[in-house]
Amino acid sequence: MNDSIRFILNGEDIELTDVAPTETLLDFLRLKRRLTGTKEGCAEGDCGACTVLVGRLADGKLTYESVNACIRFIGSLHASHVVTVEHLAGRDGALHPVQQALVDCHGSQCGFCTPGFVMSLYCLWLAKEKPSRQEIEKALQGNLCRCTGYEPIVKAAEQVSLMRPSALFDPLERTRSEIVSRLWAMQASGTIRIENGEDRLIVPASIQALAEVLSQEPDAIIVAGATDVGLWVTKQMRRLSPVVFINHLSELQSVREDEDGVTIGAGVSYSRAFEAISQKIPALGRLIDRIGGEQVRNMGTIGGNIANGSPIGDSPPPLIALGATLTLRSLEGQRRMPLEDFFIAYGKQDRKPCEFVESVFVPYPEETSRFAAYKVTKRRDEDITAVLGAFLLTLDEAETVTDIRIAFGGMAATPKRARTVESELIGKPWTESTIEATRPAFDADYQPLTDWRATAEYRQLTAKNLLTRFYLETVGAPAELKRFEEVA
Repeated sequence: MNDSIRFILNGEDIELTDVAPTETLLDFLRLKRRLTGTKEGCAEGDCGACTVLVGRLADGKLTYESVNACIRFIGSLHASHVVTVEHLAGRDGALHPVQQALVDCHGSQCGFCTPGFVMSLYCLWLAKEKPSRQEIEKALQGNLCRCTGYEPIVKAAEQVSLMRPSALFDPLERTRSEIVSRLWAMQASGTIRIENGEDRLIVPASIQALAEVLSQEPDAIIVAGATDVGLWVTKQMRRLSPVVFINHLSELQSVREDEDGVTIGAGVSYSRAFEAISQKIPALGRLIDRIGGEQVRNMGTIGGNIANGSPIGDSPPPLIALGATLTLRSLEGQRRMPLEDFFIAYGKQDRKPCEFVESVFVPYPEETSRFAAYKVTKRRDEDITAVLGAFLLTLDEAETVTDIRIAFGGMAATPKRARTVESELIGKPWTESTIEATRPAFDADYQPLTDWRATAEYRQLTAKNLLTRFYLETVGAPAELKRFEEVA
């Protein structure tokens, strides 16, 4: 049937024919299923108290990821396996090793955040047999706790890596083959449409079907990860319809590498993009590691970040600096453009109502070039950008600038090149005096605004200082602060 959303909740098959386009998984779990172990804290994907696992079939394999239930819409769950904290205990009621380790290491105090920590650590436990401390901290970036100071929780993660009983104990390992079969049976043969009055929810069967839907519904809201759209609902209380969900489309999940660069499908999550990018473009990989927490990176997509067009989106500035090319698609075919040309004005992009972002091609920097991306925030991890600068530099043998591309977010109404600064640098020697003489050129490129994240003066000075920092790093000065794991 193509008028219902079907998924597995813990061990139970769920089929829903009456689903609002903006109904969240968290509300469904707590209000309709009384699974209250999943908590509501921030309702915006920051605190991790609502963390659950979602398993999907990809390339014939079942993979589980931690996600924020508070901003995950039910419409995105078709043919998936949702796992909550209630599913972890053994058949005899014995705690799962992850839960027991938190008890043994005193990792819970008030207890409100604990189920979310359990699920994040459980996801790590499934994926990594002996995670490093850095991997543990990365897995917990999206979980906040006001009581414990995190050290007991990290110790619990380290302890549980030594406690791995037989796979028959673990509920997901024990039933994996069965779940795979059930999820295969749930695959939709056609486009799913659920309508209730003015509310319309659409899950297209393919990207061709997506193009057809958008030709008929030019005002539809396209949702991939919902890491931004989710807040339209939970914070702005907006009513959205029709909503078209695309996170399941395999055609948008491809990552294709060649000698020149990598093509990333619009539905590829930050987590998967990190795997493809971090080796060839390490600076971009480090930036992705600071986008939200693990749950947000598992849900959010680079394609969605681009299509959203936010002036403080994290991925456009470095991609623009690298010379990325965007591919749009509609029933009329494909249309390609330099990514920087996609952003026209605040809230306005060069995308027709019937078009959608299909992929972005990211060129690899030349071996002789130097690339860096800097994100400035109030806290280091899981915070929204105040200023983000990206630099790609090419020098000749005489250390003269032959080419440089500089792009910033948070400095204008769109992600924007610093063309005046670039022109001032090209043909000049790459020296400290050149940098000092060029800093004032930022005033011609940007006139930033003041908001609660930063003042205009702070942003302007920061942009200039980031150019200086980039110079210092290219000449070998220890300008970039390292975390203790990277120094050791």
